[in-house]
Amino acid sequence: MAQPIRTLFFWLHLTTGVVAGLVVLVMSVTGAVLAFEKQVVWRADTAHLQVAGDAGTPRLPIDTLLARVRATGLVGEPTMIAVRRDPAAPIALTVAGNGVVYADPYTGRLLGAGHTGVRAFFRGVTDWHRWLAATADLRGIGRSITGASNLAFLFIVLSGAYLWIPRTWAWRQLRQILWFRRGLPAKARDFNWHNTIGVWSVVPLAIVVASGVVISYPWASDLVYRVAGDTPPAPRGEGRGPRLEAGSREGRLDGPGRPADRRASDPPALDTAWGRAEAQRADWRAITLRVPPSAAAPLAFTIDEGGPGQPQYRGTLTVDRATGAATWEGFDQLSRGRRLRSILRFAHTGEVLGVAGQAIAGLVSLGGAFLVYTGFALSLRRFLAWRARRRRDPIAVAARSAA
Repeated sequence: MAQPIRTLFFWLHLTTGVVAGLVVLVMSVTGAVLAFEKQVVWRADTAHLQVAGDAGTPRLPIDTLLARVRATGLVGEPTMIAVRRDPAAPIALTVAGNGVVYADPYTGRLLGAGHTGVRAFFRGVTDWHRWLAATADLRGIGRSITGASNLAFLFIVLSGAYLWIPRTWAWRQLRQILWFRRGLPAKARDFNWHNTIGVWSVVPLAIVVASGVVISYPWASDLVYRVAGDTPPAPRGEGRGPRLEAGSREGRLDGPGRPADRRASDPPALDTAWGRAEAQRADWRAITLRVPPSAAAPLAFTIDEGGPGQPQYRGTLTVDRATGAATWEGFDQLSRGRRLRSILRFAHTGEVLGVAGQAIAGLVSLGGAFLVYTGFALSLRRFLAWRARRRRDPIAVAARSAA
């Protein structure tokens, strides 16, 4: 019984790979390119920027800094403020009409804008990764194709793991599919690469791909909550896509800013609330405030003690501007479903494990591209061999002659 099941899985594995292979190849290559996007963008944005102070220099109060930025008249109204604890890091301001601009935390002087070329490059790669670079009116179709292909890739990875299991556990057979071998002819080399890359990347690749399914499909996201014993959150309508990240648009300093449509939302004593945010976690590494759209809305500070993609080290401090009351919501206070869902979100990029996780995610994404290449090569050789056998088969030759 085992052999027919294995044969069935083999042909399903092969057919699914051929059908979804090109899209999987695009997502794998772009995923590898995007592995260290945040670090590359930050480096490109800030490598040439110099701040005026150091660890011993007091920073300007946030209110004062914003006033000096506004006084330049060069940029629009800040909608997001991101401060890093590193004394050599500039403050990042997401500005209406100007994208991301950087200011000196010690003087309030504008230092420059986000690197347009690097940001445009990664935006293009992301468009390919998410919806095959489809135009705005076709993005729904593109997203459907990448989502279905990602789901197919999950089946390919899991079925490949099953097919890799050798019929007999002998070292002579295992060494052919456990490590790369030199001097092999093309067919044997592709078989060796396909199996070796597959076995060493199967676990992290399955996590990357499965988390991608959760991101792509609301039903998969809801399933995560149900598995954790939680009730899935109510759908957010058509805005259920990924939230905007700070620094996701290019910026420029080449003209006056837009009208200060959010200035009224800044509290008269932002410094006090910001000081509470800094005091909330002694080991904070970054604090981000999305400026609310109304003066009555509370201030929600996102406080990171780890990297930007490590929700297990992140919490939110909400300060009521009318009463001054503050509430803290850390990762351990979230429901099990929310914790699992947020972990899976950043397991897709590997960021949940920091730089090491990003490196692993990038490597297995690159490995996925090689799996597609070797899988296509092996399938093509199988097809050509089948064609050759049919031409030599006397019964098939006679049937073609009679026709």
